[in-house]
Amino acid sequence: MALEKTIVLITGNAMNSTCILSLSSSMLTVTGANSGIGFETSRALINASPNYHVIMTARSLEKGKQALSELQSESPPPKGSLSLLQLDVTDEATISAAASEVEKSFGHLDVLINNAGIVSKSSTLKSQLEDTLNTNTIGPALVSEAFIPLLKKSTSPKGPRLIYVTSGLGSITMRSDPHDTYSMVDAMPYRISKSGLNMLAACHHALYGKGEQGIKIWTFCPGYVITNLTGAEEREKRKKAGALGADTSAKSLLAVVEGERDADVGAFIHGAGKYPW
Repeated sequence: MALEKTIVLITGNAMNSTCILSLSSSMLTVTGANSGIGFETSRALINASPNYHVIMTARSLEKGKQALSELQSESPPPKGSLSLLQLDVTDEATISAAASEVEKSFGHLDVLINNAGIVSKSSTLKSQLEDTLNTNTIGPALVSEAFIPLLKKSTSPKGPRLIYVTSGLGSITMRSDPHDTYSMVDAMPYRISKSGLNMLAACHHALYGKGEQGIKIWTFCPGYVITNLTGAEEREKRKKAGALGADTSAKSLLAVVEGERDADVGAFIHGAGKYPW
């Protein structure tokens, strides 16, 4: 692997559903990269430049291999390169193993996109909170803890980048506004988990984002998104409600990776601007 490549890691799992809610060579790692936003972000990166190597991660290696094969076999062929690692953000052993493999293979990481997320369908509030906090908040914290030492070794001239994929539903300011577009969406466990993720990003910005050698950190909402995780009927409902395709969110993430949102480092951003915390 040429050292000049930007190494990007995208995290997640096979049931990634970040921001999916019903209204009723540079090195990059993308978690949750085998479906939806993670998959489309991987595609956007490798089609943007031969300088990107994207490390896709998935909880299920079988599903991850299917996604990897699909991207590698597209025509025209991608400009950048891809690899796959197994990583479950709720399993510390897989996080540690993935970090060790990245260090062994590349020696550093340039971009980490913490994309993993779920909406729990458990039957009790307790289990819903446990599910969403484990995947949406605790998991990203553990992933970042494992990979920040590698981000500090980044060789990218743009500097290391850490992006937390969150949701506007995690904004306390917007939740307190009765006129907010999504004020009627309850989703309490999901909202709580994403508020926690936002605080994690703010804390990491304070800890690691200072100085010229600091890590550039953002909290990014991809918007109300249509992905392959929903049935045909639900997809049609979302289209009518103005939902975006995952490829639109991927383009916005690509802009962050490429430095177009550097003026907003440390902020809670979306494709067209910024959200209040």
